[in-house]
Amino acid sequence: MQIEKERLLDLIENFSGKRIAVWGDIIYDEYIFGTTRRISREAPVLILSYRSKEYYLGGAGNSIYNLKALGAETVPVGIIGKDNAGDEIIQLLDKLSIQADHILIENDFQTPIKTRILAGEETTKKQQILRIDKEAQVPDKTPLIRQLKDFLLSLLPSVDALLISDYNYDNVKQEVFKAVLEEYKKAGIPVTLDSRFRTSHFKDITIATPNEPELEGAMQIELSGNESIFENAGTGLMEKIRAQAVLITRGAKGMVLFEKEKSPFAIPAHGTPDIVDVTGAGDTVISVLTLALACGSNFRDAAKLANFAASIVVMKKGTAAVSIPELKKTIAS
Repeated sequence: MQIEKERLLDLIENFSGKRIAVWGDIIYDEYIFGTTRRISREAPVLILSYRSKEYYLGGAGNSIYNLKALGAETVPVGIIGKDNAGDEIIQLLDKLSIQADHILIENDFQTPIKTRILAGEETTKKQQILRIDKEAQVPDKTPLIRQLKDFLLSLLPSVDALLISDYNYDNVKQEVFKAVLEEYKKAGIPVTLDSRFRTSHFKDITIATPNEPELEGAMQIELSGNESIFENAGTGLMEKIRAQAVLITRGAKGMVLFEKEKSPFAIPAHGTPDIVDVTGAGDTVISVLTLALACGSNFRDAAKLANFAASIVVMKKGTAAVSIPELKKTIAS
């Protein structure tokens, strides 16, 4: 156990300075906080007394935020709208000292916004009571597609990994993916994938990190709590997308890693089951996993690190990040 701890801690020491390209859907996360004390006479709904707002980078932006917090240099690649939400995203990146040189601004696209409304009494923990999503699809314009491809290929000599964060807003164009993947593979650069609804569409990657519902969707089955079906589905997905590995996240059940020619490797959930917020936990998992692989880690150690990181971030409110001191402390304890 001590040798394993030292190995994981050594990995973390190599995080700083790694350069990770993050390609995907950057979302503008808005949180509205208020208190509730009465029911409306107009309809049987709560009246929210507004108190404050907070704004964060969501989707691929949360992976960018996590990588930055862990000492990596991140290169965001994607498309946002020419709108207030897009402007706010650029400002949030600037506050983190992250360059937006590889982000395209498109007139005919609305930056995705997720508005979460949280309410409760003054002295109680606020609970999410509603989420409003403003969604749009990145248009299939030839100049956009060409520029995305050029951006990703231009980064080849200088990045240590490519993280794909796909929230189904079509930043991750299939024709661009196919065009650049082979070049990244030739260069020996890990390509990791976190896709909400299209995991089965991206083949020949290094590793994917679906949760159980995403596994069900990709394999078009119902797991129904059956472990035999689960293991067959995990192995089947790995074969279907021709990935080197697949890491299935299972909430309170932890994670299971599937690798070629190896038995499934179960990683129990770390920490208390009394979590605060699961928002963005998947972004933390893919970020830590990618960063570990960029440092030359094997899949098992990378998955273990991701599991530790997930146990930290679910104890935080909203789309949060994990720091190196937090991760070290959790492993050491």
